[in-house]
Amino acid sequence: MIIGLTGGIASGKSTVVEMIKDAGYKVIDADQLVHDLQAQGGRLYLALLDWLGEEILLPNGELNRSKLGQLIFSNEEMRHQSSEIQGTIIREELAAQRERLAKEEDVFFMDIPLLIENGYQDWFDQIWLVAVSPEVQCQRLMKRNHLSVEEAKMRIDSQMSLAEKMPYASLVLDNNGSLDDLKEKVKSAINDLTSPS
Repeated sequence: MIIGLTGGIASGKSTVVEMIKDAGYKVIDADQLVHDLQAQGGRLYLALLDWLGEEILLPNGELNRSKLGQLIFSNEEMRHQSSEIQGTIIREELAAQRERLAKEEDVFFMDIPLLIENGYQDWFDQIWLVAVSPEVQCQRLMKRNHLSVEEAKMRIDSQMSLAEKMPYASLVLDNNGSLDDLKEKVKSAINDLTSPS
């Protein structure tokens, strides 16, 4: 069984991932995968270099992430092209990792922040959504990234809302409460996986 894990910014998804790993399950981390692919010589690194040229590099040859971000988010067309170029490579690499793990593990997770936005739903037997109310999301993001209310709201609004993601989820892990509450919910969800239905 393959379970997709998603959430929104500051919804507590990383915390849930840690709990799942502590329970002994493997988790494929899409963000980490992208990071590795963007490292010098990686597939995304080479594709971006090919597309945008050497002006996106730092003197040491690494990607200049802030320059890259400015370029890509400067307009809709650049954003679209970036997601086409990067999206294809990321999907191929995630698929390869998924196939490899499927041979070794009966149950594993894939942590994909943009799971629904990027149309990965049909990859999974279940989709777990880590959700919080917009108010809690805003407070946590302000605290975590030292942002103003406006900045936090802007980042949250740039994503698909958690409410829009709910219909796709087979399980919603409500994270409006304490860390202990969340631990209990994750524990019970994992127990449900292993108990014979």
